Amino acid sequence: MTSNSTTELKSEFRKFFETEYPLNKDGLNELFGAFKEKTYPKGTRLLEVDEVDHTLRFLSDGIIREYYSGKNKEYNINFYLTPQFFTDLSSFTTDVPTKRNQETLTDVTVLVIGKESFSKLLEKYQCGKSFIDDSFKRLLRQKELFEFNRTTKTPEELYEELFIYKPHWLEKIPQYHIASFLEITPETLSRIRKRIS
Repeated sequence: MTSNSTTELKSEFRKFFETEYPLNKDGLNELFGAFKEKTYPKGTRLLEVDEVDHTLRFLSDGIIREYYSGKNKEYNINFYLTPQFFTDLSSFTTDVPTKRNQETLTDVTVLVIGKESFSKLLEKYQCGKSFIDDSFKRLLRQKELFEFNRTTKTPEELYEELFIYKPHWLEKIPQYHIASFLEITPETLSRIRKRIS
């Protein structure tokens, strides 16, 4: 990892933990040092349905898609393109099997730490309970917004929101994956794109 990449990662870590959790400088440095860097090629499954997610993962570089599996179909529910955590926090914090799958759409670099090591650090710096409580509040807000948008907005309205708020998705993610996220066919997506652009 280059020094610029390391500096950016430290910045993202600091932003996340200094904003959300009461880790002091020593705790933050110890936490950052406990993460291990891993690389995965395109097409790697990082998480599969019915697994318990025991690893906290932070995306350093690359693209990851998150999806549900139906009998004969996959339904994209999220994409990760920028430095951020992408662990299934519900599974991670409660030890219940995940309903999600995660797959790399490009070669990726990820920072990882096991749940046991992470929990010990949080307890050491007395922020374990706040991490779990705040994680669930965040998950509930995201789930509510996701369900509201899916049930009240048309595919065209959802695409317009992506166009405004997540243009990097439209630039870097294959269109058939965007179509799956919008629950429409690639042909319908093509017609919507023509109308909007």
